[in-house]
Amino acid sequence: MTPPVPGTSPLIAAPPDERLALYGPDFAADPHGHYRRLRSQGPLARVRIAPDVDAMLVTDYHAAVDLLRDTDTFTKDPRAWQAGVPADSPILPVLGHRPTALFSDGDVHARYRGAINDTLALIEPHLLRAEVARVAQRLIAGFSAAGSGDLIAQYARRLPLHVFTAAFGVAPQDTERVVRGTAAMMDSAADATAAYDDLVGVVTGLVARRRAAPGRDLTSYLLAHPAHLDDDEAVRQITLIMSSGHDPMTNLIGNALLRMLSDGGYGGSLHGGAITAQEAVNDVLWRDPPLANMGAHFPRHDTEFHGVPLRAGQLVLVSFAAANTQSPPSPSESTVRSGDSAHLAWSTGPHRCPARQPALLMAMTAIEQLTSQLCDLELAVAPEALIWRPGPFHRAPAHLPVRFTPLDTLPDPEAPDAPDAVDHVPIRVGGTPNG
Repeated sequence: MTPPVPGTSPLIAAPPDERLALYGPDFAADPHGHYRRLRSQGPLARVRIAPDVDAMLVTDYHAAVDLLRDTDTFTKDPRAWQAGVPADSPILPVLGHRPTALFSDGDVHARYRGAINDTLALIEPHLLRAEVARVAQRLIAGFSAAGSGDLIAQYARRLPLHVFTAAFGVAPQDTERVVRGTAAMMDSAADATAAYDDLVGVVTGLVARRRAAPGRDLTSYLLAHPAHLDDDEAVRQITLIMSSGHDPMTNLIGNALLRMLSDGGYGGSLHGGAITAQEAVNDVLWRDPPLANMGAHFPRHDTEFHGVPLRAGQLVLVSFAAANTQSPPSPSESTVRSGDSAHLAWSTGPHRCPARQPALLMAMTAIEQLTSQLCDLELAVAPEALIWRPGPFHRAPAHLPVRFTPLDTLPDPEAPDAPDAVDHVPIRVGGTPNG
């Protein structure tokens, strides 16, 4: 069954002073309709991302690229803007200042980013693929005999959780707290601040343990990096990696599976292999990127950007979803933007996502494992009946109910002779943070 085509809502121009809300069920149900309305305001539009919190949203592809690369006009430091935001605002766990690579510029950003890049470089692709496959098989075995399941709650959300927590050395009893913290942040839920504080508490304890007794995990390597991060800096980088990795990865896997299960263009492909997991993921990164609106920037001074006046310290967000789906103005523009890597789902410029390759590998492996073992998967509800998680930053179904032919048995991923049973941490043996 074919879902509604994105962007088919009536094009009703919003009054110049209206702030379209990017939170709540209306936006979650039809973000592309909102983007169509916002484009009537020009390359940047006025939006509301939380009660009493406004922003300018970039919906134009060229303007988005220019913003993300312009370090002279814009800063990533939100503190001037943040001074005017209520301290209990649910968007501060995502946009509030912390000493991380996301909220810094220049030499400070280079120091944090270097530590993150070098630590993530220790992840071996073949070990990561084996670990994702092992976790996937275990999760599938947990619901395969039922003939039905929720691919978000039972698969897409849990798979990256197990991989991330193993890689960083998070204690098993703390894994659910990591999930709650990252999900509440991105939902901008009422308890977002408390959930973020709890996530920080988990990571603070982890850093303290690894300072005292290093292990072979990403936390230990980050602490040993030549950048010499102090405890708070290490906690904040790890929290950043987890929050910007787990929830978007969940969304990427879920959105790609939904595309394969519901889009008429994929008819029969789940069974016949007409489209690969990579093609499904790339399609989602163009149409419904897991982080739809992000890339917070703040003008260093009063300025005009693409014909729009901006105040110093004003919040400017990038709509990766709106920019990606903007109609190209000419055939040459269409050609330039048709490649798999031309979308903005990973951002661009100095703050481009540092985990692009591991993320793609995880998503594709997760989808391949699921579709190869449950090859007659189908949605248990009509696509238009699905509920999307509210929130200004992400694009994600709350649930993905499916049915399939029950399986009596699956290979035991914990069997002693399994090739990946010896080591479940996808990190290079003997690796060091700087080489």
